Amino acid sequence: MKAKDITQIALMTAVIVILGMFPGIPLGFIPVPIVLQNMGVMLAGALLGPKKGTISVALFLILVAIGMPFMSGGNGGIACFMSPSAGYVIAWLFTPLLIGLAESRFNADHKLVLEFAFIWLFGVLFIDGVGAVWLAFATHITIGQSLIANLAFIPGDSIKTVATLLVAQALLKNKTVAAQLQ
Repeated sequence: MKAKDITQIALMTAVIVILGMFPGIPLGFIPVPIVLQNMGVMLAGALLGPKKGTISVALFLILVAIGMPFMSGGNGGIACFMSPSAGYVIAWLFTPLLIGLAESRFNADHKLVLEFAFIWLFGVLFIDGVGAVWLAFATHITIGQSLIANLAFIPGDSIKTVATLLVAQALLKNKTVAAQLQ
């Protein structure tokens, strides 16, 4: 791995940390708030690809596990992986891999609709699906109840998908940034 790759991974990890500084918005009827941090996870896959994006998220999760207060709301430690929202966080690890693989397999770099579809499929549906299953397990509700409760996240996560796509496209259109990401 080159110094450039390590720098890109570290910068994306920092972006995920920074997005965690924005407090979560509690919904009240589900113990999982709306956060911006998952937008950083989507960006990791869209900008860095499957390998470097996944390493970036893995680094972030390791830092959280050892106690760094990098989760939204200033949380950190192994308890973050035992809470009702742990399924979402665990799904984050696989999201850049899935987004990056889908984009490279179908050459979605210049096809906005296809790229949006992959980011939305894996950055919204996959994360919310895995999160709903864990939430049902952790709170002793049915998976159906959990999936229905998770519908509240779809509009906000869809907006984050559009924002992710716009940011990724803007960065990739910049020749200097695009050259650095190659």
